Amino acid sequence: MKFNRIPLALLVLAIISQGCVSNKKYNELQTRYNDLQQKSKDLNQKYQTGQQDLSGSSSRVKSLEEQIASEKANVKALQDALDKCLNSTSQGNVNISKLVDEINSSNKYIQQLVNAKNKSDSLNVVLTNNLTRSLSREEMKDVDVQVLKGVVYISLADNMLYKSGSYDILPAAGATLSKIAKIITDYKDYEVLIEGNTDNVPISQTNIRNNWDLSALRASSVVQALQNTYNVDPKRLTAGGRGEYNPIAGNDTDAGKMKNRRTQIIITPKLDQFMDLIGKAPDTKKD
Repeated sequence: MKFNRIPLALLVLAIISQGCVSNKKYNELQTRYNDLQQKSKDLNQKYQTGQQDLSGSSSRVKSLEEQIASEKANVKALQDALDKCLNSTSQGNVNISKLVDEINSSNKYIQQLVNAKNKSDSLNVVLTNNLTRSLSREEMKDVDVQVLKGVVYISLADNMLYKSGSYDILPAAGATLSKIAKIITDYKDYEVLIEGNTDNVPISQTNIRNNWDLSALRASSVVQALQNTYNVDPKRLTAGGRGEYNPIAGNDTDAGKMKNRRTQIIITPKLDQFMDLIGKAPDTKKD
């Protein structure tokens, strides 16, 4: 609000209506008038200052309201992100739990495979020891014995048994065959397959058509030697030839061809005998 100045004429009229006053009285009235004028001016200034302060406060209030609205929007966005994260984490926990179960299952299966391999290795040791127990250490040096999946493979190079390009057995091969006969005889119920193998060089003998013939004839020679010379029961023996089609090395080098020219004596226990060996195999489980 505004404070109007008191008109001088009214003051004078009031004085006149009361009659003449002294100078002293007039001066006092003039002083009061001046004071009132100054107070009115001060009040007007305070009023203007208050209006300015009110306008500034309104602006600040509006700015604060805008900031509050912005912060509320940020809080909502953060809450939405948190909810999404929690949902994702929950799904992630399910996936992690499933993955852990799969890993545990895989580890269990791996352990089963390890145990099976250990058991198989133990069976191989038992079978090798059983089949070679009739041989001395010196005799074992000349006989290459390997056991794979419960089957015994005795491998003999062709130059140990035969003349080159022939199926006739060398006299010097008798010592080796006698050792093999001791193994076969020691376990009389095991099945025995004599298998001939060659390299891929074609045979040029008039009485031998190809490497199939050569491999089969060599296997037959060993079978007959075991039967006729070392008294192995022929009902247990089988002669077979695989020609050049069961190589264990490349035929592109002389060393590879030499490895491929071999005769294998394969000794296989029957099912009931194999199960008996399982009972003899040492337990591989550890506490």
